[in-house]
Amino acid sequence: MATPSTDKKNVEVLDTEEDQAVSLAKYTANLSNQFCKERGAFSVVLSGGSLIKSLRKLLEPPYIDSIEWSKWLVFWLDERVVPKDHEDSNYKLANDGFLSKVPILPGNVYAINDKLSAEGAAADYEACLKHLVNRNVIALSEASGFPKFDLMLLGMGPDGHVASLFPGHPLLKENEKWVTFIKDSPKPPPERITFTFPVINSSAYIALVITGAGEAGAVQIALGKSQNSVKLPVQMVSPEGKLTWFLDKDAASKL
Repeated sequence: MATPSTDKKNVEVLDTEEDQAVSLAKYTANLSNQFCKERGAFSVVLSGGSLIKSLRKLLEPPYIDSIEWSKWLVFWLDERVVPKDHEDSNYKLANDGFLSKVPILPGNVYAINDKLSAEGAAADYEACLKHLVNRNVIALSEASGFPKFDLMLLGMGPDGHVASLFPGHPLLKENEKWVTFIKDSPKPPPERITFTFPVINSSAYIALVITGAGEAGAVQIALGKSQNSVKLPVQMVSPEGKLTWFLDKDAASKL
């Protein structure tokens, strides 16, 4: 069931997590084909958590055979400052669950430098993005001056956090840096790097993928008629382009 909210925001409520994964695969494959045809590349930003599992249908026909994987450019919305083979690594999660199973060119996968400190890794990743923008590999938003990714795939925590941007944290107000770092994450591990909201909101398309009853309260605050006086981070997601919420029935249970 699709419920259009505004011209820029759609809400899809799917009966099951399986239906949600199928809808997300169709959406992602269609955008991939659109951008590969229009400009010969497709820039995708991944987050961690259950999102990677939600992308599993891309590994099945008809999607796996219809996508031009060699034209994908893959980035991380946020990353834990741990070695790439660590169980907490979003890179490892994505690689084991998705990336290693499709023919994406290794040089098109942009992971953080896990040998650096949190501050160093954030600065290094931002420098990488600026280099790619200067080479016209990544588009630049004329409106904001920040990089404009084709598709950003977001999850959300029960507290309404997105990326590593947590409720009440000063980083919610960061409006100059492209990538920043956090050393006091309320959710372990404490040290992370994260895209900032100006980068998130410069995206052409954003998919917010939320599964399970544990997130229903935050979904209610964000999309329902709740009179919550303090904005959750997820409510600050407002892209230049189009935002689609992919909810399973449990996540939407309080709407």
